[in-house]
Amino acid sequence: MQSRDVVGGNVEKIAALFPHCVTERIGKDGTAELAIDFDKLRAELSNDALEDGEERYQFTWPDKRAASRLANEPVNLTLRPCREESVDFDTTENLYIEGDNLDVLKVLRETYLGQVKMIYIDPPYNTGNDFVYNDDFTQGKEDFEQSSGLFDAEGNQTIDPMQRNTEANGRFHTDWLNMIYPRLKVARDLLTEDGVIFISIDDNEVENLKKVCCEIFGGQNFVGMFIWEKRLNRENRKAISVRHDYVICFLKNIEVGKIAQLPMDEKALSNYGNPDNDPRGLWKSDPAHTQAGHGTKNQFYTLVAPNGNVHHLPSGRCWIYTETVMKEAIADNRIWFGRDGNGVPRVKTYLYAKERGLTPETMLFAKDMSTNEGAKNELKKLFDGYAVFETPKPINLLKHLSTIATDSNSLILDFFSGCSTTAHAVMKLNAEDGGHRKFIMVQLPEVTDEKSEARKAGYANICEIGKERIRRAGKKVKEEAGLQGQGLDTGFRVLKLDSSNMEDVFYTPDKFDPSLLDSLVDNIKADRSGEDLLFQVMLDLGIELSAKIERKEVAGKEVFSVDDDYLLACFDNDVNETTIEEMAKLLPTHLVIRDASAANDNVLDNFDQIIESYSNEKKITTHVL
Repeated sequence: MQSRDVVGGNVEKIAALFPHCVTERIGKDGTAELAIDFDKLRAELSNDALEDGEERYQFTWPDKRAASRLANEPVNLTLRPCREESVDFDTTENLYIEGDNLDVLKVLRETYLGQVKMIYIDPPYNTGNDFVYNDDFTQGKEDFEQSSGLFDAEGNQTIDPMQRNTEANGRFHTDWLNMIYPRLKVARDLLTEDGVIFISIDDNEVENLKKVCCEIFGGQNFVGMFIWEKRLNRENRKAISVRHDYVICFLKNIEVGKIAQLPMDEKALSNYGNPDNDPRGLWKSDPAHTQAGHGTKNQFYTLVAPNGNVHHLPSGRCWIYTETVMKEAIADNRIWFGRDGNGVPRVKTYLYAKERGLTPETMLFAKDMSTNEGAKNELKKLFDGYAVFETPKPINLLKHLSTIATDSNSLILDFFSGCSTTAHAVMKLNAEDGGHRKFIMVQLPEVTDEKSEARKAGYANICEIGKERIRRAGKKVKEEAGLQGQGLDTGFRVLKLDSSNMEDVFYTPDKFDPSLLDSLVDNIKADRSGEDLLFQVMLDLGIELSAKIERKEVAGKEVFSVDDDYLLACFDNDVNETTIEEMAKLLPTHLVIRDASAANDNVLDNFDQIIESYSNEKKITTHVL
């Protein structure tokens, strides 16, 4: 039970394209494995391959290769459900996940591959006071084995995943790049083909971040750089008062995806009228000529109006239509010459001729989006006057980004979720437009400062703040929506990253001792519940972690039903043939039991035979843990 092996998958893709470039070798564990013969592959691509030492454009830094490899390395981790901290656990489609976001993204990669329509993140800005994730590229085998468990026997985290990155650090930019690179690389896999990512950043790393994104997402998929007016007051402490932050925007595939237009506002609608009672409805007039460089020779001519007036082109311009098309448009009353017919020709643009909206602009003004201070005050009001988070983003900013990047059923991911502004914005936007967008929030449980307002208010870590915000915001959004809020999903399932539910039962030959056989009676850790196992099975089978879960009693045993019997799982003890047969009668796509759950060896021996007797109606795939 391990996250997807990305490198192995890439080797298989190369093998499909160039089978003669794949060979076998003896791996580190002594077994045969596939490997790429790069000399042959290089020869296959020799026309385009760079020679050693040949100059090329590149963006690099120390440990970049290690950071890239880190994105591909699988992890033996799982997500454990926490009902007591969740809201509407059984019915909600929203997720709140606690844990190191790189590990969480790897765990989610297989299940949510190509499923996320929009990603928004607000990572550390690398100001010299920020904490960045401390990904260890140089850890040896023995060190890894000692630290691979996330928690010790007392439940304390054994690895500190954060380090303060000060400007005095000789690897100031390097450490930040090594942090952000693998996370963005894994995140790209989760995006839909038309998906979009927004990343908030300031001047400290904006150039490096854009270069990283160009490498991971492709420079051709760069959409734009939004400038958000984050403050209104002048900052007199510095040489220059910085009033803005950036929001970098990339599409996964600009040939497929697009940024949607904004709804028409009152100001835009006021430009439309119908002074000549045109039966085609409201219209506005636009210039009938364009830049000369955009035209053909047939777009240069003298235009004669219906009243005989002659209209010449301004210098450097051409008509937007050829002379033949222009005459047809005039005859069809689609060219406006003013109320008295003596005005310059203008083209009628009809409001209802097609779906019209406003093209989003790169300038995001505080009057529309609010500011950091406004967001902080908004959060204080929600938390009874306590300033529990210093730098929240405004709800309106996240609503705006969601509006131009998602549809009503989109999945939105924020893996630096902080105080959960993104979740708040998603619920509020759903309440306003009737949408059913879902969110996944991911956040490391960073400990709050002992002297902070958050700690005074009783919040020991950022995750507690984020979860409480969603609870309070959900209630407020429903209250404000009134009757329209009925059916609005303001719940969330809490999942926590942890070591695998499976005991370590794999040993290299030098570590194996025959006495170990006596201890391998059960391969499930003693502290793991049936629901823990269920979620690991869901991950392994690629079932969304927000899927509906029901508990059923089948032949006297507790059975988990996921997505209306798509998956049936029983982890009770003393499971016999009757239980398996009754489960098979429900015709699930997947049926799961524990090896140790079987009442006796005969149950396991007859397992496949029982299932086969029902597979004529539907193919049932069985799994034994």
